[in-house]
Amino acid sequence: MAAKSRSARYYASNPKAKAKKKKYDTKYHSTGERKKYRAELNAARKKRKIYGKGGGDMSHTRSGKLVRESASKNRARNGANGKSTKK
Repeated sequence: MAAKSRSARYYASNPKAKAKKKKYDTKYHSTGERKKYRAELNAARKKRKIYGKGGGDMSHTRSGKLVRESASKNRARNGANGKSTKK
């Protein structure tokens, strides 16, 4: 198993900070914008008949298209200093 990231180690050793982040994340991911984003990706997975079967993620390209991509590549794309390395 890979080593924990610096932020993961920080939150593991700081319960108050972890609780604060969890509260923020809950609020953020319950907004209409995030729900719509998740619904769009789920709809694309259902259309391609891969919903609920594991496998790849649906990834946004620079042009806005949705393409299938491995989860590890899609979720690791945020480059140095938060700069996207999106294809």
